[in-house]
Order: sequence, then structure tokens, then C-alpha cells
Amino acid sequence: MNYGYIGLGNLGGHIAASLIRAGHQVTVYDRDPSLALRLSEMGASVAASAAEVAAATDHVFTCLPSPAVSELVLAEILPRMKPGSTWIENSTLGRDDIIRLGAVAEAAGVRLLEAPVTGGVHLAARGEITVLAGGDADLVALHRPALEVIGNKLFHMGPLGSAAIIKVITNMLAFIHLVADGEALMLAKRGGLDLKTAWEAIAASSGSSFVHETEGQLILNGSYDIAFSMDLALKDLGFAMGFGREFGVPLDLAGMTNQTFIKGKAAYGGEAQSTQIVKLLEDALGTDLRAEGFPARLT
Repeated sequence: MNYGYIGLGNLGGHIAASLIRAGHQVTVYDRDPSLALRLSEMGASVAASAAEVAAATDHVFTCLPSPAVSELVLAEILPRMKPGSTWIENSTLGRDDIIRLGAVAEAAGVRLLEAPVTGGVHLAARGEITVLAGGDADLVALHRPALEVIGNKLFHMGPLGSAAIIKVITNMLAFIHLVADGEALMLAKRGGLDLKTAWEAIAASSGSSFVHETEGQLILNGSYDIAFSMDLALKDLGFAMGFGREFGVPLDLAGMTNQTFIKGKAAYGGEAQSTQIVKLLEDALGTDLRAEGFPARLT
């Protein structure tokens, strides 16, 4: 396949690299030219604009920070995309955004396949992230070889908008688990336990979680470097709260977690690592959660 990839940040750069390693012809673009350099060295062609990517390729992937940015990029690429081509959106968008932008693309002869990813940047780097697809079954089949080199697990959730719902659910759970893990580790620390041993015991217990086993290590290291910001967490929690209102589901834990992240943004800024939400508790109690033997970044 001759693919384009627009948006080469923490996730997008790794996803594009997986496509290149699998032998796909890939043309890339990012507003930051330095992000395309590594991919160029791997064999990617580098475009001067998003529109140039669309003109040079058969199908275009995007991985962008917000629905507003996705809409702006779509407006730039649609006039240059070939009729019958696919826009494959790896970003996390709201269901309403996906359906609305899918209709805009369809009116221009382009079909949308939503394919948000989950599992973390370290899994994207290994080509082992989970892909959540929403859209027509024939599009999933057409792009399955590419989606399966991006990640080792692919779920077709249903029509457009379905993947947006499950992606928001998975992120909502991750943020709830993150706040809970901070409280658990603080109980261990204030209870006089060795934090390394406590982390290992939790990881081997019924109380473990993916977040504890991954982000918990970055908390104990003190780097908090998960490559995901407070602003992005609040975006996703906002989507979750919106679904709760729409579907009539009281999201008590998600609501409390959302308020905690609002406090985290106020304390550390929207660009701070989402894992720094645990630092709120550390700062409030004057007790750090450091332990030896944990990495600064996940690999």
C-alpha cells in the first residue's frame, strides 16, 4: 500500500515507523520537520504539507491532538485525496466528531475508517499496540495488513463511532486506575512498606492492573514520563462524562477522577505528564513515592 501519515508525535511517529518496517510505501508530514527526519532515514518520503501527502498517496493516516486539529487537516487533505481513498484516523475523537467528519469526507468521495489505538507509546514503538476499528467491514479488510503491523490486537467494534466509545471507556478506566494506584502506593509507603516489594506484590495480586504494571513504574522512578499530557487526559475524560449524560449512566468514579485531573492541571499545567496526577497526593502529604530499580521510560 501507498500510505500517507500526518502527525508524527509520540504515537504517530511509532505507528508510521511500523508501516515502513512492514514494507509499505509511506509519505509523512508533521508541522515539526524534525519529527520526520528519523522516518526519512527509515525510507519514508517527506512531504512539505498535509495536502502534498494526500496528493502523493492512496490512503492517509492521521494522528492528531484534538478534533479541531483533525477537522483542519481534513479540510486541507480532502481536495487532494483520490476518489475512493480512505482516511484512517488514529486520533481519539468524540463519536459525534467522527460521524460528522465521516460525512464530510464521504461527500468528497473519501471513506473514513476510525482506528484509535490504546496501550501506550511503548507498545506503539514495538508494533504491539491495540487497534480499535470503527467503520465498514470492507474497509477493515482492505487495511487489515496495515492495521495488524501497527498492533498485535485488532478489534472491529462496529460502524463509525463505535471505536470512539470503546476508546474513551478504556482511557476512562486507565485514569481511574492511575489515581487509585497512587493512593495504594501511598498507603504502602506511609504504612512502612518497601515500595519496590509492595509494587511487586500488587502486580502479582488480584488488585493489579495494566496501569499499575506500567505507569506505576514511572511514578516510582519519579520521571512520570508516559508521553501523555494532563490536557489529553481531560479531553478524554470530558468525552466520557458526555457519554455518561447521553446514555444515562452515573459515572461517579469518572466524575471524581475528572475533578482530580482539573486540580492536577491547575497545579502542574496542561502539558504536564498525566501520571503527575499522583504527585498531587505526594505534595499534599509531603511524601514521595520513589523506589530503586524502576525505569524512567517504558520500553
